[in-house]
This record gives sequence, structure tokens and C-alpha cells, in this order.
Amino acid sequence: MYQQLIPIIAPVAICALLGYAWARSGLPFDREFVTRMIMNIGTPCLVLRGMAALQTEPADFLSMAGLAVLILTSAGLIGALLLRLAGQPLRSFLPSVVFGNSGNLGLPLCLFAFGEQGLALGVGFYLVGSVSQFTLGPLFQGRQSPWRTLVTTPIIYAAGLGLVLLTTGTPLPLWLANTVELLAGLAIPLMLLALGHSLGRFRVHQAGIAVSVAALRLGIGFSLGLAVVSILDLQGVTRGVVLIQSSMPVAVFCFLLAARYDRDPEDVAAGILVSTLAAFVMLPLLLLFALDG
Repeated sequence: MYQQLIPIIAPVAICALLGYAWARSGLPFDREFVTRMIMNIGTPCLVLRGMAALQTEPADFLSMAGLAVLILTSAGLIGALLLRLAGQPLRSFLPSVVFGNSGNLGLPLCLFAFGEQGLALGVGFYLVGSVSQFTLGPLFQGRQSPWRTLVTTPIIYAAGLGLVLLTTGTPLPLWLANTVELLAGLAIPLMLLALGHSLGRFRVHQAGIAVSVAALRLGIGFSLGLAVVSILDLQGVTRGVVLIQSSMPVAVFCFLLAARYDRDPEDVAAGILVSTLAAFVMLPLLLLFALDG
């Protein structure tokens, strides 16, 4: 068992621990710069690389995107109901319940667990979550149109170009493919370092809210993932990727949006911290279950 799990978990944990140690050491870390590098260069290239050199059928990639829409929509409806019953503000906490860390944590796990095919399908899931979060998020939490965010988000253009390449069967020119692959290599290490650094800075101020948000994100996410793979009888890599991506802890970018629109950012940060620590504890069991398909 350990021989199977250690190559998957160790690289993720070590990179995150490096970011955590960097935060605790007090050394300079420009989070805004790193975030922009991830969002504007690394992730768009990772998405384009994954779609241009797809190691699975285009129909499977699009099917994964459809499954992501189903899971995220269901999480939104269930989360809104439970938060309303608990008397908690939807604008503050619903994004944290809906959006898991399918980028910073989910993509590395899909890659190390299932190789390039797992990464390609993981990108399909992540793409839906990322586009939804950065278009619907400002509309839901703020008071401004999401269209400006939409047209200034490079991942949108990378996904559009990737879809053109997928549907036409056109390969990238070799010089561009090599450039995209080189820049895509930035994404996953920077994501994990940024995740670890964030965990080193977040604090828990209201334990009850933090635990509740974490429990809702992990509980709803895993339950929906399990329901989808069971009802649709998904097998193999598709099954594993759905289970992993739907079960991720609260996305770090939920804090960035909560801070921008002043929607209880300290409690959102605490939910990220608690859910991520809980996810790492449960990660071996999740991976064993995801691989057993």
C-alpha cells in the first residue's frame, strides 16, 4: 500500500511543506506576484498543454467538464440550503463550500496518481471550476459585472484555443508546443508552494465556523463525487479523477475573493486551513479508494 501511495503523496506534501516553512521563516514572499504568475502564465499554459497534447479522447475531456458542471451546481444548491438553515451568510461562505482546491492540490494528485491522462481529465474539471469561480464569484460576492474579469482572464483564451485544437485535430507548432510545455512546468510547483505558504499564514479565529465550512466542503464534495461515479458507473481514470477533484478542500482563491469583497475573509481563511489539514489526513484513504477502480 505505502509503495503505491508514497510516490503520489510525497511530492505534493514536500512542495507544500517548503511553502509552509518559507512562510514560517519570515522570508519575503510576494503572494500577489506568485498568484499572477500562476493565473496569467502557468495555469493557462498548463490548460493549453493538457488540451493540445490530450492523452485521452476529446469526448472524455468534454464529459469530465460536464461532470464538473453537474457536481459544482449540485454543491451550490445543497450548500446554499445548509448554510441558510445554519443562518450563515451565503455571500461569504457558499463559494468555499462549492469550490474545492482542484488546481493547487487536485491537479498534482491527478498527475501523480494517473499520469498524463489523469492530468488531462483533471484539467477538464479544474477548468470548469476556475472559470466559474472567477466569473460567478465577483458577481455573487461583489457588486460589479463579471464580464471584465472574464475578458481579462488568460485561462479563458487558453481554453478557447485548446477547444479549437481539439475539435480540428490541429497540433501546435513545435516551437510553440515546447514553449507552452516549458511554461506549464511553472504551474504545479508554484501552486503547491503558494498553498503551503498560505497555510503558514492563515489562522483560526472562530473554530466553529472553520470546522463547519471544512466539513461542508469535504462532506458535500466527496458525497457528490461518490454519487456521480456510482450512478453513472464510471470506471478507471475517469472515476478516480472525479473522486479526487470533487473531494478537495476549500480553494485558496476563495480567500482572495473574500478579501477583495470583504466577505468574512478571516473565517474563509480558517476554513481553508482546517479543510486542507483534514484533507491531508484523509488523503491516503481517498487515494486508495480512487485507485481501486
